[in-house]
Amino acid sequence: MSYTTDLIKNVSIAGHGGTGKTTLFERLLFAGGGIPKAETVESGKTVGDSSPEEIERKISIHTALAHVERNGKKLNFFDTPGSSDFIGDVILSFRASEFAILTVDGRAGVQIETIKLWRNLEGREKPRGFFITRLDDERGNYQNTLDDIREKFKITPVPITIPMGSGPAYQGVIDILNEKAYFAQGDAVEKEGAVPAEYAETVAAARERLIEAAAEGDDSLMEKYIDKGSLDAEEMHRGLIEALAEHKFVPAFTGVALKNSGLIPLLDFIADISPNPKTARDVSVGEDGAHTDIPIDPDKPMAALVIKTSYDQFSGKLSWIKVIRGKLAADAEAHNISENKKERIGKIYTCQGKKLEEIRELYAGDVGIISKSATLKTNDTLSEGGGGINFVPLRLPEPVHSVAVNAAAKKDDDKLGEFLVRAAEEDKTFRYQYNTETKETVISGMGELQVNIILDKIKQNQKIEVETHVPHVAYRETITKKAGAEYTHKKQTGGHGQYGKVLLEIAPLPRGENYQFVNAIFGGAIPKNYIPGVEKGVLEGMALGTMAGYPVVDVEVKVVDGKYHPVDSSELAFKLAARNAFREAMRQASPTLLEPIMNLTVFVEDKYLGDVMSDLSGKRGKIQGQASVGGGIEEIKAQVPQAELLRYSIDLRSITSGTGSFSVEFDHYAPISGKIAEDVIKAAQAFRVQESEE
Repeated sequence: MSYTTDLIKNVSIAGHGGTGKTTLFERLLFAGGGIPKAETVESGKTVGDSSPEEIERKISIHTALAHVERNGKKLNFFDTPGSSDFIGDVILSFRASEFAILTVDGRAGVQIETIKLWRNLEGREKPRGFFITRLDDERGNYQNTLDDIREKFKITPVPITIPMGSGPAYQGVIDILNEKAYFAQGDAVEKEGAVPAEYAETVAAARERLIEAAAEGDDSLMEKYIDKGSLDAEEMHRGLIEALAEHKFVPAFTGVALKNSGLIPLLDFIADISPNPKTARDVSVGEDGAHTDIPIDPDKPMAALVIKTSYDQFSGKLSWIKVIRGKLAADAEAHNISENKKERIGKIYTCQGKKLEEIRELYAGDVGIISKSATLKTNDTLSEGGGGINFVPLRLPEPVHSVAVNAAAKKDDDKLGEFLVRAAEEDKTFRYQYNTETKETVISGMGELQVNIILDKIKQNQKIEVETHVPHVAYRETITKKAGAEYTHKKQTGGHGQYGKVLLEIAPLPRGENYQFVNAIFGGAIPKNYIPGVEKGVLEGMALGTMAGYPVVDVEVKVVDGKYHPVDSSELAFKLAARNAFREAMRQASPTLLEPIMNLTVFVEDKYLGDVMSDLSGKRGKIQGQASVGGGIEEIKAQVPQAELLRYSIDLRSITSGTGSFSVEFDHYAPISGKIAEDVIKAAQAFRVQESEE
């Protein structure tokens, strides 16, 4: 069955790892009638965690999509991973949703990933709410958790449901909006009943706050509320819809998903109050780079974005599609704007986890799947007739953890490469590339866990043994003073010989200017037609420095004199002469090594601040700044040599008990000397010897 735009709700369930996201997802599907029986994470049979690696590790690795029908609406739920290693799947679900629910453990309160997710949602101006979990645990405390949310996010959450009891005395929840109680029934769906008398005052106070939130949704409602002190049910309903769509309040829910408690009020709120796609918009980018907001509109020509690519052993390649405008129909023809190719759509599916359900059409705002498309890839734009919309790609963070890999058996290299290409398409935060400079295949991701899971999958599914090592750093060489040298290339064989003489002067350039070539020849000492050969020789000389064989940068090269032979000279002769002249000049110009320096941003709980800063100092890091970002989280900015950061994801996890996170990007090259430079040179020489032996 297909649903029109006004009948669709898209909701992301996100949060810190271990806060009950998959359990909430599973139980919402059960309470909403989407599945006949709810399973536990431990059983390995949940809708959300269906891949072998998820079942084995008991964690979410991939975003799962499923839906229920409630009050005539289609509710699409995205179950997202909690580990920062898999943030790419969280971001794609945020892009496809109009509302997000952040799960918060009622025992631990707000944790670091919750804060990072909140900041991501803030940047998107995405309406969101909280679901406080595990209040049946004796350590669970609803009010403390609500206070923690208030303090760390500087907001006043508006309770939609409140608990009846806590710990072993937990009974269920009260729906403030509809003034009903829902009593937990264990494995069965919760039971509706009257609000117990002892909660009457609490409910009245919470309902007053909810009416205030509704009044903020519309100026006329605010005037009536100020004038009469209340709103009727219809006005309250309308006000809440408008206020939430504009993110004017943050709803708070609670319950114990494992006991099927707190689910019915949450489903009803999402169906009746949460934003539908018509309140949202996506962003396209023009040829000039300018961004344009594109409202989600069912009445415009079809346009859709591929938000995810996955591979199923039975169904093959699956392309997840969010329709932004119009209607996507099965067996129709569309235009892939990104590839400038026609695309035959074929079959369209909606899904319950890995179970596909064929449908005929997908309306604006809905999310579905196209199977077995040969050309579609993540971030591609599909359009009707090829008209001018090209959606902005997913905003993904740069990978922070890299490993060099190769197949233990040479015959498996091509097969390994094919699998890594596919893995990089499935998760756009995972990168795979061959580094021509260091002659290594390097894979990069958001952390050690993500990379290891992909390598384990290769070993188990493809039966390929993979060897790994820390990647080599791309050092550079440069000079510190002016120097000059000449070289004559002269070779006499039968017939024409080879002759070319070149005199070069080299000088340092400011850091980052790379290279400048100056032809200062006068009087035809070297004919003009041989000057390109001279420059080619210089560039070849710069490709391998004289200290450790690293590329040379930030050098001005001036050709000041030379000599040619009318018969024996050639471009090749001058190229060889220039290459050797450059290398000789460089030896006289006090060469030095340069290492890449990275901009590092670290997010840690304040209790780990001292240990992290001390560790960075030990890594030759220079602290650039430190500031609180709220919620007990500190942001540290530093510049650190890349060589010290090759295993930083592992080091930071150890220091912060797995709670810290960081981002890193290249900034500049800086000189190194002394023992550090000596060690780099020795390692480079050993690598060259090994390479020559192979």
